[in-house]
Amino acid sequence: MTFLIKMLCSLSKISHQDVAFQKMIGSKIGHRLDPYLHYVLKKILGEHGNPNYFTLMGFFATLVASLLLLKELWVFAGLAIILSGLFDLFDGVVARKLGKVTAFGSFLDSILDRYSDLLFLLALLIHYLKKEEPGLVILTSFVSMGTVLIPYIRAKAEALQVPCNIGFMERAERIILLSIGTLFQWMEPILWILAILTHFTVLHRIYYVWKKLRS
Repeated sequence: MTFLIKMLCSLSKISHQDVAFQKMIGSKIGHRLDPYLHYVLKKILGEHGNPNYFTLMGFFATLVASLLLLKELWVFAGLAIILSGLFDLFDGVVARKLGKVTAFGSFLDSILDRYSDLLFLLALLIHYLKKEEPGLVILTSFVSMGTVLIPYIRAKAEALQVPCNIGFMERAERIILLSIGTLFQWMEPILWILAILTHFTVLHRIYYVWKKLRS
């Protein structure tokens, strides 16, 4: 086990300075769009927006994207993924700017995000099964594993009182890559990128939590 941790350390080249830098980037960029998005939403909804509605609309947009993918309407599926990503942004903006952050809202958002992630990947899996492409079935399954493990590790780490929002492949990055792959039908190279970077993020977080718990 110690050998594995040392190997991960040497492969990832992670230091405390690297982690701090990543957190700095996340804090600077993460909510930079909030004022602009809030301005647009305020013009449309006033002060009456409900973040849970946007969470639900994001889930249903992903459901539509999955159905469109199964019908091989790739461009429309890609647009639906982008729409789901926008709703995912909106729910956070409404919650923060209107003071509507709640424990249940956070819980609901997390659960529906997991459903959305896996629903679209399931549609891809079915598509490749129908096309009889076993290699891409395995690749999509591998991406699904990494996609599930990234938020699971964060939740488990935070249960141990270790904040763990580091890594290169958070949900926003995955949505962007999947929308590009769908819109331009570049899904196979995008899946390879996701397969590598999601599991790299998993290993990165394991190493980071290990270091934190040792110190």
